[in-house]
Amino acid sequence: MKILVQKEDFDLDAEVRELRKNSSVGAVVTFLGTVRDLNDGKDVSGMTLEYYPGMTEKALTKIAKQALERWDIEDVTVIHRVGELRVTDQIVLVGVSGKHRGEAFDACEFVIDYLKTEAPFWKKETLPEGERWVEARDSDETAKERWD
Repeated sequence: MKILVQKEDFDLDAEVRELRKNSSVGAVVTFLGTVRDLNDGKDVSGMTLEYYPGMTEKALTKIAKQALERWDIEDVTVIHRVGELRVTDQIVLVGVSGKHRGEAFDACEFVIDYLKTEAPFWKKETLPEGERWVEARDSDETAKERWD
């Protein structure tokens, strides 16, 4: 299990290679979140991500451990960036390796659904007219609830 919260970018190919290192791995599923240029009908030129050091890593570790206990998977990687990001920058990687694709897909989706609602991150978007904090979405809570 790998859990990182960092300002630096990450190498997606290297992370996938790391998830594939075990010879029993038959599937690697990844979710890559990036900064987009439009949100809720507003042009976005960048984003600042803040977090609660220590508490955020603890929350991410708990989520990854739940996935490892719930599904027959080999490994979980979660890397989440913080600080100032530009449009198209990588924000978050969730990677899951396992013997079979079904378990890996479910576990990956579970991790990102819980990350969006349970990990203490705050996003501030930069718009032409200024900055705004991004509110929690009801759809994220609904996505998480299906795993209960």
